[in-house]
Amino acid sequence: MRIIVYGITGHMGRIVASLLDKGFGGHSLAAGVSPNAPAGFGEYGYASLADFPGEADCVVDFSRHDAVGELLDWCVEKKLPLVIATTGHTPSEKAAIAAAAERIPIFFSANMSVGVALLVKMARETAKMFPDADIEIVEAHHNRKLDVPSGTALMIAEELRSVRPEAELVIGRHENGRRKKTEIGIHSLRLGNEVGSHEVIVSAGSQTITLRHQAEDRALFAEGALTAASFLEGRGPGLYGMKDLIGGTK
Repeated sequence: MRIIVYGITGHMGRIVASLLDKGFGGHSLAAGVSPNAPAGFGEYGYASLADFPGEADCVVDFSRHDAVGELLDWCVEKKLPLVIATTGHTPSEKAAIAAAAERIPIFFSANMSVGVALLVKMARETAKMFPDADIEIVEAHHNRKLDVPSGTALMIAEELRSVRPEAELVIGRHENGRRKKTEIGIHSLRLGNEVGSHEVIVSAGSQTITLRHQAEDRALFAEGALTAASFLEGRGPGLYGMKDLIGGTK
């Protein structure tokens, strides 16, 4: 597939471009777009999607959440599949993504790691097996990360709520008082150059299950995004995620 990398001048965008240069997954770089860069900043570089005159098969987005409007409009117009690997979207932006997915295939995930997808699946099954257990989520990222808690922590929490619909998310517990039985706590750490870790602790009193995923290199997110691009090839309109990729469902 010929891939347009949206946000190519960012850290993750550069990693995706590097993988494409190596032919990862049989893909190639069609173009790089960076709204904050001047036109012609590189051999394949454009300051706007509208400036790109060539052909492509998919767009991979590692930019900013507030750029999603232009991105959706262009992909819908061109009928191109879209992988959104950006986090921090507002409710209205998420609604726009869902609306666009009625016209084109969109892969949207707060975390592009296949390993995290497995963590989410195992956390859900564990919560289902221990319906009365206390659950806490702890996430850690580098000190430059903007959104708190991480989109991945929220993704894990929402998956847990699929088996515990009464659960109340408590983000950053900061008051005295006994823990409510229905709580799912989420705690965020921001320090140094931490790539990213997510831990789900399920305590049934007599036993505790701890599930943890540790990201060692940000390349894993780029690899996951390109794997998602492969997943979208030949699929019809719809909003897809890691659960679909892991399950292999259409």
